[in-house]
Amino acid sequence: MFSNRALKKLIIPLFLDQILIITVSIIGTMMVSYAGEAAVSGVSLIDMINMLLINVLAALATGGAVVVSQYIGRKEKEQACFAASQLITVTTVISTGIMLAVLLFNKPLLYTLFGRVDKDVMTAAITYFVISGLSYPFLAVYNSCAALFRSMGNSRIPMTISIVMNVTNVALNAIGIFVFHTGVVGIALAALIARGIAAVIMMYLSLNKNNEIFIRFSEIFSWQGSMIKRILNIAIPNGLENGIVQLGRVLLVSIIALFGTTQIAANGITNSLVGIAISFATAMNLAIVTVVGQCVGAGDYEQASYYNERLTKVSYIGTLIISLAQITLLPMLLSLYTLSPEVRHLTYILVVIHNCFAIFLWPLAFTLPNGLRASGDVRFTMIVSIGSMFILRIALGYILGIAFKMGVIGIWVAMGFDWMLRSIIYIVRFKSGKWKEFKVI
Repeated sequence: MFSNRALKKLIIPLFLDQILIITVSIIGTMMVSYAGEAAVSGVSLIDMINMLLINVLAALATGGAVVVSQYIGRKEKEQACFAASQLITVTTVISTGIMLAVLLFNKPLLYTLFGRVDKDVMTAAITYFVISGLSYPFLAVYNSCAALFRSMGNSRIPMTISIVMNVTNVALNAIGIFVFHTGVVGIALAALIARGIAAVIMMYLSLNKNNEIFIRFSEIFSWQGSMIKRILNIAIPNGLENGIVQLGRVLLVSIIALFGTTQIAANGITNSLVGIAISFATAMNLAIVTVVGQCVGAGDYEQASYYNERLTKVSYIGTLIISLAQITLLPMLLSLYTLSPEVRHLTYILVVIHNCFAIFLWPLAFTLPNGLRASGDVRFTMIVSIGSMFILRIALGYILGIAFKMGVIGIWVAMGFDWMLRSIIYIVRFKSGKWKEFKVI
C-alpha cells in the first residue's frame, strides 16, 4: 500500500519537524539559563506537568488520526471528513476544560507536588504554569489538524506550519529575555503567541475542500455520539496511558526535587537534550499510526504486520546513529549553556545513560506499540505502560534514588529497566497476533 517514495514523503518531514521542536526546546532552555538556575528549575518542573497535559491532548489527536486513517483505508471519504470535524469538537471542549482547571487550581497542585522547593523556584513555576495553560486550546487544535494531514500521508504541511510556530517562538523568546528581560514570563508568552498563530493557520488549511480530508464548520458545532465514541475509544485509553505515565514522571520529579536545585536543573536540561536521540523514532511513532491504520482499515493485516516490523527496524537504525552522534558532540552542546560545573557534569552522565538505553530499547518500547494502537489494541498497551511505569520506573526509581542514595542517576537507571519490561511484553503481544482482533470502525 505504501511505496518507498510515499514512506519517505511521510517520514522525512516528520523527522525534520521533531528536530525543529527539540532544537527550539533546547534553545529555550539555554535562554532561560541566562535568568539563573532558579528559573531553569521552575520551568523544568512545569515542563513535566505540561508534558502530562500535552500528551493527553496528543492522545485525542491520535484517536482521531486512527479513526480517520482507517476510514481512508476503507475509502469512505464522507465518514473520514465527519470524523475529522468531530475530532476538532472534542479536542476543543476537553482542552478548554484543562485550561480552566490549570487557571483555578495551579497553586494547590504545585505546592502539593513541589512544596519543598525554594521560594524563587516556586514563583517561577507558578508564573510559567498559568501562562502555559492559556495555550492548551490552541495546541490541541494545532495537534488535531496536524494529525489529520498526517492521516492523509501529508506531513509536509504540518512541518511547514511547525517551522512558522517554532521560529516565532524562538524570536519572541529572544526579545522577551534579552530585550525586555522578562525571563520566565517571556518564555511562556512566546509559546502562547506562537501556538495561537499555528492553530489559526492549521484550522484555515484544514477547511480547504480540495484536501483529501477536510473539516466542515457545520459539523464542528454538532455532536454525534457514535463518532465521538469511536474517537474516544482510542483516545481515552491512550490518553489515560499518556496522562498516567506523565503523572508518574511528575511524581519522579517531586522525588528529584528532594535532591536540590543542582539535580533539578540537570534533570530538566537532560529532558530537553535527550529528545534529540529519539527524534527519528518519535517521527516513526507518528508515521506508523497512518501506515498501519490505513492497512487495518483496508483489512490487510499482512501488510500491517510487515510495516509494523519494517518501521520499527528503521527506528532502530535512526536511534543508533543519532544517539551515538549526540554523545560524541555532548561536551560542545553543554558548553552552550550557562551552568555550574556540577550541573554540566551531572547532565552529561544522565544523557549518556539515556542514550545507551535508547539504542537498545526505545523503538520496541514505544514505536512498536504505536502500531498496535493503530489497529485498535489500546487497552493492552495502556495496562502494560502504566504497570511498568509504577512497578519499575517509580518504585525502583525511589529505591535506587533514595534508599541507595543514587539521586537523579538512580531515577534514570530505573527508566531503562521500565523500557526493558515494556519491550519484552510488546514483542510477545505482536507475535501473538491478538492485536488483529480489534475493530475500530
